[in-house]
Amino acid sequence: MPGGTVGRVTGLDALRTSYDRVADAYVGMRAGDLGRHPWLRAALGAFAEEVRDLGPVLDVGCGPGQVSAHLAGLGVDVSGVDLSPRMVEHARRAHPQLRFEVASATDLRPAEASLGGVLAWWSLFHLPRADVPAVVGTLARALVPGGQLVWGTHVGDGETHRTDAYGVDGVSWTTVRWQPENMAAVLTGAGLEPVVELRFPPLWGGSPQALLVARRPA
Repeated sequence: MPGGTVGRVTGLDALRTSYDRVADAYVGMRAGDLGRHPWLRAALGAFAEEVRDLGPVLDVGCGPGQVSAHLAGLGVDVSGVDLSPRMVEHARRAHPQLRFEVASATDLRPAEASLGGVLAWWSLFHLPRADVPAVVGTLARALVPGGQLVWGTHVGDGETHRTDAYGVDGVSWTTVRWQPENMAAVLTGAGLEPVVELRFPPLWGGSPQALLVARRPA
């Protein structure tokens, strides 16, 4: 319906503006995340080991590029996309050897069987719940046989709307929390098979966290 399309575009515009607004503060506050969380580094290390010989990896919602850069340091051919031009500007400045583009997860159309891996590293939780299966399905089809998709997000039920974040006022976004079993259902519905599920206590305050990995059957 036209109304639904307008609502989705308006929501993405507000989200883009919000992340442009907080990008500078975000970079300063979150730059050391991987250094503080060895189990997150371990998950990325295992992912890199599994996919680096299968083909390129797409980091969906790459932010300022620190996770892309970590994967590149592990020998992965990785590129990133993010909705926020300001985040992409930070990523390009900090990691000029890597490729970053401005794009929404909802608009991505990678070719079928073109990627060794996809990383959705706490980057899908702003999408309306009903939109996520289609996005995951598109990304799953882009995997080569044996390729893996990593999906990390905030655990819980319901949604929370925020008007401030990272010490900055004037933002507008909604965090949609997921239960791991519902994430697993989306992944299997996209034709993927489970690899591993990790659960974490609150890493950044607020909700517990979960990270699921699934692969396209060989």
